[in-house]
Amino acid sequence: SSISKVIDLSFSRIQFTPDMMPADIRGTNVLSENESGGTKLEFQAGPLVANLVLADEINRATPRTQAALLESMQEKQISVGNRTIKLEEPFCVMATQNPVEQEGTYPLPEAQMDRFMFKIVVTYPDKDEELEILNKMSVDDVHQIQSAISREDLMRAKQRVDQVYVD
Repeated sequence: SSISKVIDLSFSRIQFTPDMMPADIRGTNVLSENESGGTKLEFQAGPLVANLVLADEINRATPRTQAALLESMQEKQISVGNRTIKLEEPFCVMATQNPVEQEGTYPLPEAQMDRFMFKIVVTYPDKDEELEILNKMSVDDVHQIQSAISREDLMRAKQRVDQVYVD
């Protein structure tokens, strides 16, 4: 969420659970009442409709729900009913996963792992590191985060990077 504030982008977080369905992350059409008393179908966006998405414990979700997330990462769009919704650029997913041997997890297939740029394995801290973490977390030093770059400036920089030739 701090990164999204610095870059002035929208942020959402998905806490994956084994009972989660693809519609829970994509969004769904809901029936709502209009001004004249009739009803209409209205799209209610899910947490995937954001610039930066934190997918927490991705491997706790069933393969079907994992596939919905990974499709959005690959195609930069989501499908809801007969409608395709293009996700606003930039679109980036950061994910965490539990150890596969932990109960209630589904391994990510190798073909789906290639959608992630890198993987960082975080080991449990030793005693001194844990004490340092506890000391830092107990300080009431709240920093105000301000935007450092606009979304438009970021997209212009991305276009320039695409024009640079590297042999």
